[in-house]
Amino acid sequence: MNATSDLINIRRDGACGTIVLNRPERKNALSRELVQQLSEALEDFHGERSVRAVILTGSGDSFCAGTDLNQLKETAESKNALELWHQDSRALLELVEKMLRFPKPIIAAVNGWVMGSGVSLMLAADIVVGGDRSQLGLPEALRGLNPGITTPLMSFRIGTAAASKVLYSGLPLTAEDSLRLGLYQEVVEESLVWARCFEIARACAAGARESHQMTKQLLNETIGENLFTQLSIGTANMAAARTTPAATEGIAAFLEKRDPQWD
Repeated sequence: MNATSDLINIRRDGACGTIVLNRPERKNALSRELVQQLSEALEDFHGERSVRAVILTGSGDSFCAGTDLNQLKETAESKNALELWHQDSRALLELVEKMLRFPKPIIAAVNGWVMGSGVSLMLAADIVVGGDRSQLGLPEALRGLNPGITTPLMSFRIGTAAASKVLYSGLPLTAEDSLRLGLYQEVVEESLVWARCFEIARACAAGARESHQMTKQLLNETIGENLFTQLSIGTANMAAARTTPAATEGIAAFLEKRDPQWD
């Protein structure tokens, strides 16, 4: 199966599927349409029994730059902004939960930058391989926003103490930083990221489908029994933060390429 939509490329290589975020001109920033098409691509692979592992990556020079800030600004100026904030936040939550409950291993092939909500997608994957030139950033505090979905995911993956510095400081992480913290499981040469993920996907695909599904349930739903509750609370916080004057100023400052002026 090989397919292309406006914002997603899908291909199958034997028992391994690949989903490519295909918005390189915007560094694969998450628009409403991209979130929807990614969700549909996962549903397609969920139903295809011959596909036993899935790779998620980005086209161009970035994995995913997070939520599209131009869309955020347009939403802030609309009459039904509050309703749209909650709809967008809920759609991202549903996508992340779909990844966490997806019955097959998902391997994130992180090329270039991964930022904001893109980090949520990365953390919802089961295995992460980063390119040696990749960088991770969570600049939400600099934009007046709240990483409500990323926060519980990062705490679940690497612990609260390690997550705190990343979340509060907004300082970018190198590939080696991410490997040391446990956000990446491997780092390889940038040009070899997908190839290494394909090797891992093939190894996963050799296992029994039922075994992987039960292991994933144990990891994400039993050991992480409070994770889904925390994600729901974080989603509400994320939507509420977008309605504040701080968010209005932070987004405007970024788009106007200036420092924000906080009260």
